[in-house]
Amino acid sequence: DHVYTIRRRQVPMPDGVHAVFGDMHQLSALQRIPKQADVMLFCATPDERTEQSYRHTFLDGLRNATQVLQPKRTFFISSTAVYAQNNGQWVDENSEVSPVRFNGRILHEAELLCLESAGSLVLRLSGLTGPGRTMLINKAILGEGIQNTWTNRIHIDDAALAISHLITMRELPNIINVTDDLPALQIDVVNWIRLQQNLPELQLLTSEPSGKKISNQLLKSLGWCPKYPNYKSIYT
Repeated sequence: DHVYTIRRRQVPMPDGVHAVFGDMHQLSALQRIPKQADVMLFCATPDERTEQSYRHTFLDGLRNATQVLQPKRTFFISSTAVYAQNNGQWVDENSEVSPVRFNGRILHEAELLCLESAGSLVLRLSGLTGPGRTMLINKAILGEGIQNTWTNRIHIDDAALAISHLITMRELPNIINVTDDLPALQIDVVNWIRLQQNLPELQLLTSEPSGKKISNQLLKSLGWCPKYPNYKSIYT
């Protein structure tokens, strides 16, 4: 395969990847990438957590890249933030999407924009874990800010394996959730992390948990299997 990537920051790339350093909002940068690739993987991060930045990145960026590069298929990396369910229920790809927060609303707009192109695919990733992602670990060690809520996660390596696997397939659903096998209450994840650090268990006042449990059954039915199936395998 011939792989091209565009980034604003110059960082080392794996062997075989042709790196274009530039801004996807600049026509001159996008024109340095061959048109009509078999697949365009749109995986972007806003500069800041504001509505303006999200629109600039996900809507303007996706529109620019699609119009200039004219890929045969687009894989848009979205988020399970598009789901607003908050009563501990199971959520799959057929569940209602009615995001309350601006990030979920804008991501859903970008999903619809992506799906205007035949053969394109939306991947909704849950919370990324893996090297350098230590926010929950830090909260667990400090014992602060812990909530009684359902959490969902995906190790970055498993997310990459899912994308690589799906790119090789032709007949796919339009939307697929990418998450591990085991949604878990945040307090349970935190106490597992604390156990690894020989710290005492934390207790929360009993209350009905909030949040949602994301199902990965569709992705698994397509032949993907995670290396890190649950929080214990991630945080050991």
